[in-house]
This record gives sequence, C-alpha cells and structure tokens, in this order.
Amino acid sequence: MASVPGTAAPVSPQATVFPILVSLGFCHMLNDLMQSLIPALYPMLKTQLHLDFAQIGLITLAFQLTASLLQPTIGIYTDRKPQPYSLAIGMGSTLIGLILLSVAEDYAMVLFAAAMVGTGSAVFHPEASRVARLASGGRYGVAQALFQVGGNLGSAAGPLLAAFIVLPRGQGAIAWVSIAALLAMAVLTRVGMWYSARLRPAHAVARAVASPAALPNSRVIFFVFILMLLVFSKNVYSSSLTSFFTFYLIERFHLPVQDAQVQLFIFMAAIAAGTLAGGALSDRIGRRPMIWISILGALPFTLALPYADLFWTAVLTIIIGLLMASAFPAILVYAHELMPGRVGLVSGVFFGFAFGLGGIGAAAMGRIADAHGITFVYHLCSYLPAIGLVAWFLPNLERKRA
Repeated sequence: MASVPGTAAPVSPQATVFPILVSLGFCHMLNDLMQSLIPALYPMLKTQLHLDFAQIGLITLAFQLTASLLQPTIGIYTDRKPQPYSLAIGMGSTLIGLILLSVAEDYAMVLFAAAMVGTGSAVFHPEASRVARLASGGRYGVAQALFQVGGNLGSAAGPLLAAFIVLPRGQGAIAWVSIAALLAMAVLTRVGMWYSARLRPAHAVARAVASPAALPNSRVIFFVFILMLLVFSKNVYSSSLTSFFTFYLIERFHLPVQDAQVQLFIFMAAIAAGTLAGGALSDRIGRRPMIWISILGALPFTLALPYADLFWTAVLTIIIGLLMASAFPAILVYAHELMPGRVGLVSGVFFGFAFGLGGIGAAAMGRIADAHGITFVYHLCSYLPAIGLVAWFLPNLERKRA
C-alpha cells in the first residue's frame, strides 16, 4: 500500500509474508535466467547465422522492446482488474519462446522467439511487483529487493548455463531450459492462489489509502521524468556490459569464450548483491540518498574501466555492479510513493522502460561497435553515470512525511 507524500505513512495490517516474497524472487530468478540465456548465446548465434554486431543488438531489442511496450499496458489493466493467475499464464509465453529458440534455423525465427520471451516478462513483472508490495508488510524496499534480487541471480546464472551446458551441447540443449519455465508456472499458480484469497480486502485497503498525492500533477510528472533519466543512465550502461562484455574481453584480453562468460557471471552476481543491499539500505537511509550513492557513486569506476588491465577490469565491474544495481529498488519504491495506488502502472512503466532502454541501448551500441570497435563503446558509456546529478531535483519524501 502506497504512502502519500505529505501525510503519515499508513501502518500495514499484516506482517511481511516472506514465503510469498521468496517464491516471487525464485520465479523472478527463473524468468531472468531464461531471458539472460539469450545474450549468453550471442557468440554461438553470431557464428552459426553469420551475424554482425548490429544484428546481435536487434535480437536484444526484439525481446526487450516487446516487454517495454506491453508492460505499461498490462500494468494499467491490472490496476483496475488484478489477474492473480496471469503470472503463470505469462510464463507460458516464455516456455514457447525457448522451445522455438532451440529449433530456430534462421534469423527471423530467432527474433520471433526472443519476442515471445519478452512477452512473458511483460506479463510477469507488473503483477509480480504488485504481489510483492502486498506481501511487504510495509517494508517496501526489502520486498522489492527480494523480488528483484531473484531476477539478478537468474541473470547472473544465465551466462554460466550457456557456457557450461548449452554451448558445449549446441542449440538443441536450450529446450532443456524450458523445464525452468514449467517449474515457475507451478510455483506462480500457488502464488496466484494466495493472491486471489487476499485480493478483495487488499483492493479495498488500496482504495482507502490511495488519495491524491499532495504534490501537483505537473511536479509528479517532472519527478517521474527525473527518475526515468536515472534509469536511462543505469540501464544503457548495464546493457553495454551484459550484451557486449564477453566480446570486449575476447577482443581486448584474448580470453576464451568460457572465461569471458565467467567474468560476465561475476558482474551479474555483483548486480544481485547490490540489489539486495540497496533495498535494505533504502528503507534505512531513505530513497533519495540511496539513489545519489548508487548512480553518481559509480562514475569514478566507470571512467576508469576502459583503461584497466584484466585484473582491475574484474574488480571495477564488481564495484560498478554493486553500486548501480542498488538504485533500482529505491527508484521503484520512490515512484510508487509519488503515484500512490498505481502500483501496476508504475511497475509496468519502469520495468518496461528499463527493458526498452536496454534493447535500444544494445542496438545503438551494436552499431557503434561495428563502426568504431567495442573498446570505443566502453569509453563512450563511461560518462553515462554523470546523469545521476539530476537526482538533486528530487524532493526527500521521507522528510515531507516526517
């Protein structure tokens, strides 16, 4: 239940329901594991289908743009008519996408399969975020962090799964990963039963709490724009790492593919740890300070990365992952508090915007890499965290409530 700027934060009528949060985090892990498998397969697909970097970027665009366009629409609809079992149904789209990807023999089929995986994520994220907030017991930062860290763990495990299982056995081994989608559908069905049983009283409380925000609509729109700029700086930079980091390591340090995938796993694991820490810290120190620390604090390390040797590249990517990932739980909860009672819309917009930025960023960076080389991409992207300076315009909502 959202708190309203300028009023006392409502006391939650229930304790934090950790089994539901853990279940959502687990399914988020499986969802993002399957999603992150696609970028991890890029070296194999590039060789088999004779793709250039621009075409590689378009694959990322296919599944992330699908999620980006659909998530806000789904969020608006489920704000009005929550759908407890849509979580399991959406996971079925991911299942279909993986099966198609395992048998795809041309570039068009790969794009369509990637779009199906993106559709599954579009259905999953807005409603799962709403259930996490319902189960939070008022600990919104912790709830969002537990939910999101599952996705980060899945993203970290995807490259390892590709490096040690799929790549040695070939494209057909992707079909075995679809078992994860079936497992997620079973767990999400149970979560849907819990959600359905609490849906009517939760909706009634949300209506009672969700009065108009004290801030004027024009200022709310401006602050949401600032938050989106912050997401832009974070996600475009992260996309440059997740989509092309293995190619960067292979080109600059002459690493074999498996060693490069391990380095990518280390970066993704740092993102998972940063998300969990950021959610807990934002409940303690406030959303605005956490945003300042995470995005702007990463700037010195991103500027140093293009000049580092292999050892310091690994160290710097860990620090960058920890810092930048800690921002998103704080940004999302801050947006929930700006627009109380619109959890689905806010979650859909921000998750969708993040996905879309990742896809657009990957496509743009692919073209730049084709024209100027992978190393130039990392020189260019190193300045993106400087956009974190716009966090100065955000008001301290916790101080307003106090």
